[in-house]
Amino acid sequence: MADARDAAPERAGAWLLPVTRGALAIVPSVVITFSQDHSAGFGLAVFGWWALVAGVVVGALSARLVADRTSRWVFVGNGVITAAAGLVALQLAGTPSSGVAVFTYTVAVWAALTGILELFVGVRGRGRVAAARDWLTVGGLTAVLALAFVLLPLDPVTAVGLLGAYLVVAGVLLVIGGLSLKWAATERTGSSDAASGSERS
Repeated sequence: MADARDAAPERAGAWLLPVTRGALAIVPSVVITFSQDHSAGFGLAVFGWWALVAGVVVGALSARLVADRTSRWVFVGNGVITAAAGLVALQLAGTPSSGVAVFTYTVAVWAALTGILELFVGVRGRGRVAAARDWLTVGGLTAVLALAFVLLPLDPVTAVGLLGAYLVVAGVLLVIGGLSLKWAATERTGSSDAASGSERS
């Protein structure tokens, strides 16, 4: 039998997931912005630590806060992919092979996999899940990052800067989207309370 909770369009506190994702993305973008070292090794280290932490935290939150069963496990899978990419990046960061090609390939593979999966749940949830529009936006942005890292001839400074730009844009969009979900839920609760009060009177 399907979990009855999966029928609900949103779970209580669902807004915490995008806000947490956004906040975690903004932190490394600030580190990149204020660092003078934009080498490929630095990019791998920043991406690695962010991906490891974000993958674990977002994967765990997704298991609790995403109502739709398929979307929930896609985001858990995205968390596992992200954490694994972080571990790989950290392993490569301190090696002699940590050049721009390794950095761009690592980020591109991660972005392609997670971007496509997030686009999938965004398309699937469109019209019935409030967060679907944000999933489509961030999934598309992540997929574009993958294409840019594959198609453009990037030097280390540009590649690391592009990662930082992606993280800040995605982070801001996610925080705004999460707060919008919270405000919408508050408005619905207020409307329901008002309607109940009118019926009792």
